[in-house]
Amino acid sequence: MKIPRVMSTQHPDNVLLPFFAESQDMSGDDEIQEAYYAFSHLGCDEQMWDCEGKEVDNFVVRKLLTKYEHFFRQIKLGEDIFLTLRVPNPDVEREEAKVLIETLESIPRSCDAARLFYGKDIPPIFEVILPMTMSAESLNRVYYYYKDFVVGKQSQPFYPGDITISEWIGECKPEKINVIPLFEDKEHQLEAHNIMKQYLKDKDIKHQRVFIARSDPAMNYGMVSAILCNKIALQILRMLSAETGIKIYPILGAGSAPFRGHLTPDTVDMILEEYPDVQTFTIQSAFKYDNPVPSIISAINKLKASEMMRGYDIDEGKCIEIIDKVSLEYRRCIEHLANLINYLASFIPKRRMRKLHIGLFGYARSLGKVRLPRVISFCAACYSLGLPPEILGLNVLSSHDIKCMKDMHVNFIFDMKTAMSYFNEDVLTIIPDEVKTSLKLDWGDYKVNVDHKAITSRIIKAIREVNSSNLQSMIVEAAHIRKFLG
Repeated sequence: MKIPRVMSTQHPDNVLLPFFAESQDMSGDDEIQEAYYAFSHLGCDEQMWDCEGKEVDNFVVRKLLTKYEHFFRQIKLGEDIFLTLRVPNPDVEREEAKVLIETLESIPRSCDAARLFYGKDIPPIFEVILPMTMSAESLNRVYYYYKDFVVGKQSQPFYPGDITISEWIGECKPEKINVIPLFEDKEHQLEAHNIMKQYLKDKDIKHQRVFIARSDPAMNYGMVSAILCNKIALQILRMLSAETGIKIYPILGAGSAPFRGHLTPDTVDMILEEYPDVQTFTIQSAFKYDNPVPSIISAINKLKASEMMRGYDIDEGKCIEIIDKVSLEYRRCIEHLANLINYLASFIPKRRMRKLHIGLFGYARSLGKVRLPRVISFCAACYSLGLPPEILGLNVLSSHDIKCMKDMHVNFIFDMKTAMSYFNEDVLTIIPDEVKTSLKLDWGDYKVNVDHKAITSRIIKAIREVNSSNLQSMIVEAAHIRKFLG
């Protein structure tokens, strides 16, 4: 079976709006057209469809097949390209819990639509992503709910002696679905192998996809900590695959900002070198809409032409030592910066229609004594201040730690120099002394982006003068230069 290499997502980190967007905040039919555009024009082989935090469209398959019939006649949804649902996690998102049930119930109906379209059974949706996965039990609940209750009920009669449900409404397919865990925090990324081992033990599964988050761990624990958590997770999953014989295909959720993964059309070669053991890379909105189309298509083709390979061996003990040190200092800095970040984040354009998620720090965000915005708004606020979030918490690294980082994260210095190109020393006039005195700014020679610096100086001046009249336009202007919002 084909395992997708490039997953288009709906992360709202873009500055520019796509040509087909009907409003500043994409939703509804915009996202239907976006999926088609990602498949047909950009060459992505998978689209993640977000069913949490917004009004859910359970007819996405029918709309795609009927609106873009010519394309989907040639390129089969479910065989050549794939639609993967990200569903709410009832263990965390209680207010969205029943959306999971509605979404799972819609999968057989989508299969019916595809059967009518193709004249044969090609399940267009057979995988779902469970965010904030914390246990094998939560994965099993989704797996068995679909298998035993969505599909399993079809063999039941309505009452003794009556026809079965399937005789009345037709057969329900697919008979089972794959559940992809999305590990979003440090604790569960470091336990990914144990959770997956328990989940896989009683199933006849030949391969399993596992989604490793990059953005939320960075916001929780700092960029360096997030990178090392990802590296450990990939290594222990590789070991689990060797132990069980089940092929594990990791997905990495990388955005354009260095803080969120640094995957852009210009950095594809570096990302492939950094994460050879990743099968699927996410192509988020800034990648798709804030770069020249030829470079986007070329980069996606390069990703698709490459193959997943064995990853590097890393020193897990040293990684955890660095993670613990950086996390503590990073959180201390964030607590002092929270008011300033929250103020500026209120001016960041949303770009997608979304409700507030309720759940772990990563959705309704709380860190220590403070609350923070979603990660894209958080990043956008920091960059707009001329304070790249990559540098926060790194003052605790020794020279030996930095040497180890260079060994374990081959693009570490490149990431830091890119981040520092957006640093503006004027920010030191408005941030608390507790942060100002603990910033590590000596990352070798780097080129300051003078245009970005000029705009962030105006933003800093406006904040100092409590003048918010042009803040959003200046934030967007700075983001244009970076080619990502946050």
